[in-house]
Amino acid sequence: MSRKVIITCAVTGSIHTPTMSPHLPITAQEIADAAIGAAEAGAAIVHLHARDPESGLPDQSVEAFSPFLQVIKQRSNCVLNITTGGAATMTIEERVRPAATFRPEVASLNMGSMNFGLYPMLARYKEFKHDWEYDYLEGSRERIFKNTFADIEYILSTCAENGTRFEIECYDIGHLYTLAHFADRGVVKPPFFVQSVFGILGGIGGHHEDVAHMKRTADRLFGDDYQWSVLGAGRNQMTIAAMSAAMGGNVRVGLEDNLWIGPGQLAQSNADQVAKARSIIEGFGLEIATPDEAREMLQLKGGDQVAF
Repeated sequence: MSRKVIITCAVTGSIHTPTMSPHLPITAQEIADAAIGAAEAGAAIVHLHARDPESGLPDQSVEAFSPFLQVIKQRSNCVLNITTGGAATMTIEERVRPAATFRPEVASLNMGSMNFGLYPMLARYKEFKHDWEYDYLEGSRERIFKNTFADIEYILSTCAENGTRFEIECYDIGHLYTLAHFADRGVVKPPFFVQSVFGILGGIGGHHEDVAHMKRTADRLFGDDYQWSVLGAGRNQMTIAAMSAAMGGNVRVGLEDNLWIGPGQLAQSNADQVAKARSIIEGFGLEIATPDEAREMLQLKGGDQVAF
């Protein structure tokens, strides 16, 4: 049988601001439509953040997530993944609240504190639609994205009884060792869904040797107890997706990670990026995983066991 490849689509995130693209989903309806479109294009998992519908500011309140979770669930069989990363400006208690409340099949989990530099994007724009955008980007010059050992354990313990598994986001090699530490203690159990992140300023780069080093290290630490996925930030997106597919991994795309579909060309939708990633995967003679196949691969509890 052909190997199945899971496509995750992160539809809005908290990195990009409304000025950067008119296609970035902001309202609950836009986020729902983007997620459903991505699923119809081939994404088995949709990774979800929420935003204030007026300003586009990242919003981690339960009330911000509620309007689109039910809509997506009713219209699609895809796996819904709720972020616990939120934004670097938020407290850990704020960040975990939606996942703790809605008990999703999957939630994201960041494996280490880091510099998370967004400020270089300021050079591309002379004006911003909203007052918060400039300060948000400039503030990343001195802001730490805080994910201490205590923070990680707090998220794991808060969600421990929910049957939620985690998209474990690793931005550097040390993050894999942090996962191994929690696995050795039995705080998190396999199979692990390891999302290696490449090309964020402050994390590992997007060179092919960086990708290979991540994969080799994860293989050595976790053997057959994990599924590997990658995301490449910005222009690294499709190149790294292709590398992962060729190396036996899964892929993540979406406007959270990259606003573009080609040089100088904004993606019109998340579905556009999913379709492009799908063409790469199928070009290797591989097949994309359906949502239920992804559930089996990751040993998820099922969409009927969530609280929305």
